[in-house]
Amino acid sequence: MDKLINWLESSFAPKMNKISHNSWVVILKDSIMQTLPFILLGSVFCCLAILNDYIPGLPSFWTPFGWTMSKLSLFVAFLVPFNYCEKKKLRKQRLIAGLTGLIFFLICVTPVVEAEGTVGFGSSALGAGGMFVAMITGVITSLVFALFAKLSFFKQDSAIPDFVRTWFDQMLPIAVIVCFGWIVVLTKNVNLYQIIVNIFMPLQGFLNTWYGFTFMCFISCFIYSMGISTWVLTPVGQPVRLAGITANLAMVAAGTATVSSMNIYTEGLVYCTYMWVGGVGCTLPLVIMLIRAKSKRLSALGKACLLPGIFNINEPVVFGCIAWNPLLMLPMWIIGLIIPLLTWFFVKVLAFAPIPRIQFELWYCPYPISTWISTGSLKAIIFFIISVAAASLIWYPFFRAYDKQETEAEVNSVE
Repeated sequence: MDKLINWLESSFAPKMNKISHNSWVVILKDSIMQTLPFILLGSVFCCLAILNDYIPGLPSFWTPFGWTMSKLSLFVAFLVPFNYCEKKKLRKQRLIAGLTGLIFFLICVTPVVEAEGTVGFGSSALGAGGMFVAMITGVITSLVFALFAKLSFFKQDSAIPDFVRTWFDQMLPIAVIVCFGWIVVLTKNVNLYQIIVNIFMPLQGFLNTWYGFTFMCFISCFIYSMGISTWVLTPVGQPVRLAGITANLAMVAAGTATVSSMNIYTEGLVYCTYMWVGGVGCTLPLVIMLIRAKSKRLSALGKACLLPGIFNINEPVVFGCIAWNPLLMLPMWIIGLIIPLLTWFFVKVLAFAPIPRIQFELWYCPYPISTWISTGSLKAIIFFIISVAAASLIWYPFFRAYDKQETEAEVNSVE
């Protein structure tokens, strides 16, 4: 175990931290996370849409849902080039680059306006389903603007005002992007959107298998136990989770949703329904154990971590006693394997606990309130209790060993 920890600390963690600080990873992660207010508000509208089934005369909450969640890819297409220019200190180009990325994405999607009187565009690609495409078109736009960043039609000592020079200089990268989309997509009829979707489709399929689902959940616990934020996985996981719930909602609306057809790797199921009470790694049971620890330090830590843990914020307990602590890293890894497998078995195999049929992504809502809102099912509450009990049984022996170690250390320090 010591050799493993030494390797993780000296080799694996530095490489992961290097990846997490890579400029492109940061740009893509930030671009997705900046849409979070729209995702959370969309979740609220989705929950309120349940009222439309019971209270006649209410306006349809699916309309504001369509103007929040169903436009995420539009936002990402703008934000990727914008954030790229911001990070590379090309501040004069950032707005134009963002708008150009938006145009390029729309060319690839080629949405059609819906019937007169209907608000919005007739393309599901504008929502979560097109996020990978938005990321790729945003990256291409960013690279083109970077290529022409130092090119100017005017000399530095030109008498032409600076803002006018900026307008003319930015026309060239815009023209390159627009003409590329025009020739390739609209003239040659190359379906760039479908090509990009097909490239990433295997990833979505993989993460919705029992082994892909378990692998992704384990990786989250694994890197988090080393103090590496799981936000580093956002560019890979978030588009798949959002596309998964979007597809589930479409199947529910069409009346074709079944246990076998619905996606399990969604934000709501992973973070709000069954698995991660207290945060990634199901750490709230550990926090409660810490409160009752014989060690004064651990007891104080548990009390400090309780309130954040109830709202699924577990950075205090992770960085307070789990990260780089072999006695608590190991149970977190085990939980990262057992809880996803248990969830898959109860949700997909036994079909005992339901897959959420609404979008609820307010991850800071305490369990099991979020479980009930997501499913409205007593069976879901029962499985949630089973899941927490399983995690508690995993944490307990390792906690006892750690508490004994810390208590002895405190006694020896007093002597």
